[in-house]
Amino acid sequence: MSRIGKLPIDLPQGVEVKIEPGNLVTVKGPKGSLSFKFHPKMEIKIEDNKIIVNRPSDEKFFKALHGTTRAVLANMVHGVTKGWQVTLEIKGIGYRAKKKGNVLELNVGYSHPVEYKIPEGIDIELEGDTIIHVKGIDKQKVGQVAAEIRAIRPPDPYKGKGIKYKDEVLKLKPGKAAAGKK
Repeated sequence: MSRIGKLPIDLPQGVEVKIEPGNLVTVKGPKGSLSFKFHPKMEIKIEDNKIIVNRPSDEKFFKALHGTTRAVLANMVHGVTKGWQVTLEIKGIGYRAKKKGNVLELNVGYSHPVEYKIPEGIDIELEGDTIIHVKGIDKQKVGQVAAEIRAIRPPDPYKGKGIKYKDEVLKLKPGKAAAGKK
């Protein structure tokens, strides 16, 4: 039995779950609503304010899908109640970010400012001009947007300049050693 898949998901106060035929699950909460279509053979049911996921057989495919289905459901419940956040940090002299409406403008060492259009359902907050908070209810979308922003200028392996995740640890390479010195 899957260690993750067998755990029930507690439904907090104010969260409404609707399971439609074909395993289309809609989760509504105080922050919004999320829908996801799960594999039709996975059994998803609600019993005394908990979501329970069961698999149809012990085939390898369904064993793998069991934990994944439960994790995605738990992420949906967490997203509509508390939301998800990824924090990015900009390092480098003159590197900064500005928010203009639904566009994030980044000055990160290129000859021109890079404009990133903020997708719908994502909220970006700036702390000063070097800390970017990417927030939303869909964990996958929040992570994808953070990865796209980081990809604009990934951290340099020598000086560490660029856009990095707040908790990312960079292992900087040593610079070029002076050759032929005696």
